[in-house]
Formats: sequence, structure tokens, C-alpha cells
Amino acid sequence: MSDGSLRIGLAGFGTVGRELARRLDAGAVPEARLVAISARNLDQARSNAGELSVLPAVVPVAELPALVDVVVECATGEALPEIARAALVAGRTLIPVSVGAIAAQPELLDLAERHGGLLKLATGALPGLDGIRGGRESGLHSVKLTSRILPHSLAHEAWIQERGFDLTGPLAEPVKVFTGSAREAAAAFPRHFNVAVALSLAGLGFDETEVEIWADADIQGAIHHVAVEAEAFELELISRNRPSATNPRTSRAVAPSVLAAIRSLAGHVQVGS
Repeated sequence: MSDGSLRIGLAGFGTVGRELARRLDAGAVPEARLVAISARNLDQARSNAGELSVLPAVVPVAELPALVDVVVECATGEALPEIARAALVAGRTLIPVSVGAIAAQPELLDLAERHGGLLKLATGALPGLDGIRGGRESGLHSVKLTSRILPHSLAHEAWIQERGFDLTGPLAEPVKVFTGSAREAAAAFPRHFNVAVALSLAGLGFDETEVEIWADADIQGAIHHVAVEAEAFELELISRNRPSATNPRTSRAVAPSVLAAIRSLAGHVQVGS
């Protein structure tokens, strides 16, 4: 743009997309400007965008990269591959919210390198990835993620029902529902384990990152505990997430995390490795 602003496009206009649009429209990141939106229902997106002071273009996904510098995917894991290919093949920066889908389609990681794009993961729901990347440079021995999730968030997942867990009623105590690799966790719970994929990419990879999942009724929102053994240090991290006020199935940390990623792209000071 003539004013030098970083041009932002949103691919998806649900809870997270609309929150990002409102914040960007209000000038949350002065160096960035929302210029385009795409969504499955363009008419509905156009109507919802009417709440903004500056109406962005509302276009199909294929047309989004031509208008923007950065595409933020805030749709679904099923929609991520189409959005990622459109953005990365065009050489744009992609900030995906549905990070968990990458485990099932790791070829998406190669698109940025082949086409001169950038895949930037916003990881506000999981702290300490700088430390884990540093540990990888010295030698990582083990990385384990233990997550506690509210039962109603897991109750209707196919993986839970197929294994006979009943999480619809009161739980007398927390129930361990999964043990396995990050790749297996992302496949079993594609809506929940973006954190496992981000952790894997920072550390030991999808198959060497251990994941344990508990259904726990005595928490406010998801709790993620990361334990790392490295040559240079031992590291323990705990993240206690709060649910979105408008959609309890979405973490309140998602939109601020994306805004922080946009700010780091737009600014001239980089904090973190």
C-alpha cells in the first residue's frame, strides 16, 4: 500500500476472524491494515463486515493473495490446505490458526520454501517455544505435553466415542483419554491439538513428541503442561487458557496471539528467536 502498511487478509470470518477484524479496524496494530476477507459464505461475511468502520474487500480464497501481504487462516482444519496453497504458492506470509491440520498434510511445510512464502505459527496458547528451539540447538532428549481439557469439549469427538468414554455426565475425577505421539493426538483431536503440532515443529517432530490428554471437569479452560529434557537445561511450562467469551470452544488467547504475530511482522524490533 502507498502508506507502507502491512496488508492483512482474513481467510475465515467466524469468532476469531471477526475479533481480529474488530481489533485491526480499531488500530490495534498501527502498521497493519485489514484490506480483504474471505469466507465460506461470502454474503454472510459481507453482512458481518458491515460492523467495521472501513469495509474490506470480500472475495473468494483464490483471489485473496493478490490483495494482501499476509493471509491469516481462521477457518477450519478442513479449509486450511486450500487456503495455505493459495497463500504460499503466491509467495505470501500465512499465519494459520488451525495448526493441527499440518500434521496430516506435512507437504504444506514445503510450499513456503518452494514458492518464497513464509509460514508463521502464532503460538500464544503455548508458552516457551523460544526455549525449546534453543534446546534443540544444544540437543533435545525428550518433550512431553500433558493437556487437561474440559469434558464437554471432548465428549462428542469420534475418537472419544469409539473408545467408549462417556464424558457427557459429571466426572468424579479426571480421566486419562489419550496417550501417544503428537501426530496421533492431532489426528484424533484435530480441533484441540494445534498446540501439539506447534510444539513438535519447535522441538523433536510429530512422532517423537509425547502427548497425554485428560478430561478434567475442575478447570476453567484448557491447561497445557510441557516438560522438556535437553542437553543444556530442563524446562517445565504451564499454560492455563481461558475460553472465549463469545465461543467457549475457542481459546481467548487465539486472537491476541495472531495480533502479536502480525505486530512482529510489521514492526522493526523482534523479540524472541
